[in-house]
Amino acid sequence: MSSWAQIPSPKLLKEQARWLAPARARLLRRAEIAKRQRVLDLGAAFGIVSKELKRRCGGCAVAFDSSLNALRTASQRSSQIPCVCGEAENLPFLNHSFDLIFSQCSLMWMNLDKVISELYRVLESEGILAAIEPDYGGMIEYPASIATRELWIAGLIRAGAEPFAGRKLTHLLAAHKFDVSVEFLPELHPPSDKRFELLRGLPLETDELARLDDIEHADRALTESHVKIVHLPFFLIRATRS
Repeated sequence: MSSWAQIPSPKLLKEQARWLAPARARLLRRAEIAKRQRVLDLGAAFGIVSKELKRRCGGCAVAFDSSLNALRTASQRSSQIPCVCGEAENLPFLNHSFDLIFSQCSLMWMNLDKVISELYRVLESEGILAAIEPDYGGMIEYPASIATRELWIAGLIRAGAEPFAGRKLTHLLAAHKFDVSVEFLPELHPPSDKRFELLRGLPLETDELARLDDIEHADRALTESHVKIVHLPFFLIRATRS
């Protein structure tokens, strides 16, 4: 992860996990999680999804993150899930340790080339990487008065993240000899006010924060009769190790 990166609060991550639950369930079914015996939750943070992976898989799940404090919270949440702290670019696991690796909005904070090489190394043959990653370059917002796309991109780049991770992962994984399959979120959801809280967690400059204040005011001024669309494309990626 970026040295700047601050993990959002457990409350916000729980809301994100709830919102992505249908997409995650579909992706994990495609990855045949019930048959998987050794599952890694990459970028587990507070272990909110780790418990779900443990419940759904056929064996054990390991929570991995670069934040020791977050993992301590995860360990307190469930003593049944082993927690490992380290850097994803140098995973502290033996070759072929896992048959499924899951990542949700975490790869965008990592050095993609180095991490993909490590994921290939620790996956067994026919093991699967199942990843849900956004692509802020394809963000759709309407009306224009509530558009935050450029603020997200600027803030994420400044924070050391890759706002276009979704689109880049497909060819990077293929270049590392993964067999890649991609789906997209099929539904539009009502926009959540939590998006502003997440955006304020990024290192925005003074003029950007002022712009965000104006956008929030415009968003609140819209009544229920107004059409309001905020759609962030998520890539649902299954990459099988050859």
